[in-house]
Amino acid sequence: MQVISGAAETLPNNLYPRVAGYRHQVFVERLGWPLHTENGMESDQFDRPDTVYVVAQDVHGHITGCARLLPTTGPYLLGEVFPQLLNGLPLPCSPDVWELSRFAAIEPKKQNVVASSVARQLLVESLVCAVGHGARRVITVTSIGVERLLSRSGFHAYRAGPPIIYDGQMVVACWIDMECNSHLNAMKSFIHEYYDDQSESRRI
Repeated sequence: MQVISGAAETLPNNLYPRVAGYRHQVFVERLGWPLHTENGMESDQFDRPDTVYVVAQDVHGHITGCARLLPTTGPYLLGEVFPQLLNGLPLPCSPDVWELSRFAAIEPKKQNVVASSVARQLLVESLVCAVGHGARRVITVTSIGVERLLSRSGFHAYRAGPPIIYDGQMVVACWIDMECNSHLNAMKSFIHEYYDDQSESRRI
């Protein structure tokens, strides 16, 4: 697996439109979310020049996962769309708090909704990427399934408030404390060493 991260304009090989197409396949076609789409691509007001994307690809270059990172110093999904998930608490607004959203690890033509091995690796890379941009904490609006993935993967994550039903989907906001996840770099080193042994290229 290859993982690439960066702003849309820095992603190689015209990758961002493919990410938007992948998001349409996963979130709109597969999961039925009522999101804004155009020409088979899903994007919204939070896909901006300062947005950081983390993209997983297989050996053939097919996208198998994606995530979106946003600083909370500007508009972001939780603050603008889901503030009720904080259960009355103030909205985060700090350069060391980043939001993780649009997280998916799925091969759209297959039946499994979350490919656990890809999901876990993509999650680690996304959090390491957030740390690299100054994050000490990450807040995420996500499904109960990804919340379970966080728990199973051993991350120090906890709910910011109770879950809600939104357009028929159960969603929840979770805090991920980076300072309590000292194993992140060790996990990233393990992933790199494993794929180096498998002679698969990576670009972080």
